[in-house]
Amino acid sequence: MKFCILGAGALGSAIGGVLTEAGNEVWLVNRGRAHVDVMRNVGLTLREDGVDRVVRVQATTDCREIAATAGAMDLVIVLVKSFHTQAAIEAARPIISSETVVLSLQNGLGHEDVLAAVVGGDAVLAGKTYAGGVMLAPGHVIVGTKGKETIIGELSGAMSERAQRVAAAFNAAGLRTEVSDNIMGTIWEKLLVNVATGALSGITGLTYGELYQIPEVAQCARAAVAEAMAVAKANGIRLTTTDPQVPWTKAAAGLPPEFKASMLQSLEKRSVTEVDYVNGSVVRWGAKVGVPTPVNQALVACIKGVERALPATTRATLGASA
Repeated sequence: MKFCILGAGALGSAIGGVLTEAGNEVWLVNRGRAHVDVMRNVGLTLREDGVDRVVRVQATTDCREIAATAGAMDLVIVLVKSFHTQAAIEAARPIISSETVVLSLQNGLGHEDVLAAVVGGDAVLAGKTYAGGVMLAPGHVIVGTKGKETIIGELSGAMSERAQRVAAAFNAAGLRTEVSDNIMGTIWEKLLVNVATGALSGITGLTYGELYQIPEVAQCARAAVAEAMAVAKANGIRLTTTDPQVPWTKAAAGLPPEFKASMLQSLEKRSVTEVDYVNGSVVRWGAKVGVPTPVNQALVACIKGVERALPATTRATLGASA
């Protein structure tokens, strides 16, 4: 299959790297010239279990280069930050044909609606992945894909042939993938994992190994997840667990102690976070059905405060993205 990863940062590069190793034609798209230049000139270095290996990959900052070289893609995987979704899919129009499938594996809620407005609802698959990645340097990432589950599906709940085909390609690359007939439940269950660790890691600056050593952090995480579960239930979302401990435990399962949540990675890069699409989504969906969400409101407020302390250039970005 021909794949394009829109937003080949830490996670996108990790997924793109293992898909490339499996023999697929994969293009990695990232706005960062330094990261792309290293991947093009040296290769993508993947660190797994403390061991580095170099994968020769195809990388670019512009989808027009892909169109000129390889034409339309079979699958476009969207992994850009939530607030860049529309701009990224608009820029990807040259590689999208009537046969192209667009799959969001982003954190948070609502991306599928944004994608469908550009490419049409029939082209969109939804999904969530528990795989992870950490950017060590341009062209060098820690891979957290081994044994980590990815779930995809049609928003209609149909067990389609195209979803099965994508899952087969992922599984062949070692990305453990299943097709779900309850993808909205899946999206919410991944949201619970992000709710458990993202904002707390960003606020404290702690890696997973450090975060999980503090009982008060665990208590706060479980309280935030319990709120989100109550909101999901009130909105008619079907979840597989009612125990807040489960998402808290799942968030770190199989990841190295030096792993950092994506919100912390964003803040360390002096970049805006996705808190509005994670804990903020819980707050908004809770308000619609009258479920109080004070813990998530507090986490959003704290992250907003950390963001406000970023340099003025980043604060301008924050205002433009809101």
